[in-house]
Amino acid sequence: MTIQDFDIQVASAQHVDYAVQICDEMAESAKARGTGIAQRSPQYVADKMLEGKAVIALHKNGTWAGFCYIETWSHGDFVANSGLIVNPEFRKVGLAKAIKERVFKLSRQKYPDSKIFGLTTGLAVMKINSDLGYEPVTYSELTQDEAFWQGCKSCVNYDILTSKGRKNCMCTAMLFDPAEKKKESEDKMKKITHKATLLERIENALKRSTKLVLAHNKF
Repeated sequence: MTIQDFDIQVASAQHVDYAVQICDEMAESAKARGTGIAQRSPQYVADKMLEGKAVIALHKNGTWAGFCYIETWSHGDFVANSGLIVNPEFRKVGLAKAIKERVFKLSRQKYPDSKIFGLTTGLAVMKINSDLGYEPVTYSELTQDEAFWQGCKSCVNYDILTSKGRKNCMCTAMLFDPAEKKKESEDKMKKITHKATLLERIENALKRSTKLVLAHNKF
């Protein structure tokens, strides 16, 4: 089995029947890991599909294989790619990475100026996020929208979060800041341009020096 055996697409009305199965697997997965997850109802997941704010993976035989959805916070200033889940039957074939890449692309299309963030305890997800351009940050750099933090109440570590004043917890916070990435890209281009200009000046100086030498040899 390879990643080519799956169709990863933006979810729509035709996928709402998978909502219950997806929610059940989210709950089971959280229980197995001993960590929490913001609990969502099948209706909530279905609504995300109808809004075009979710990505679903299906095996070529039609079996549900994976899912992730988009949430917005602080009036759209922050975006989270939440609820990443892969059907246990199809794990270890690269689906989590492929789904994260697709939902990240969808987030950038829908909210090009928004900061994209996530909280995770999973090393695999941290690696995927890092490859996408996320960087570890403190909790203070995340949305302070109360609705977001209310979602942490279903986590077994919620008491730790509140006891630390929401400054840190068991999860690692990661953030993709489009403005910062744009600045980094511009700075990189400036350095390349500067190097090219410097090289051009050196080449021109060498040419002038060569011409002077040739002119001197004529006499």
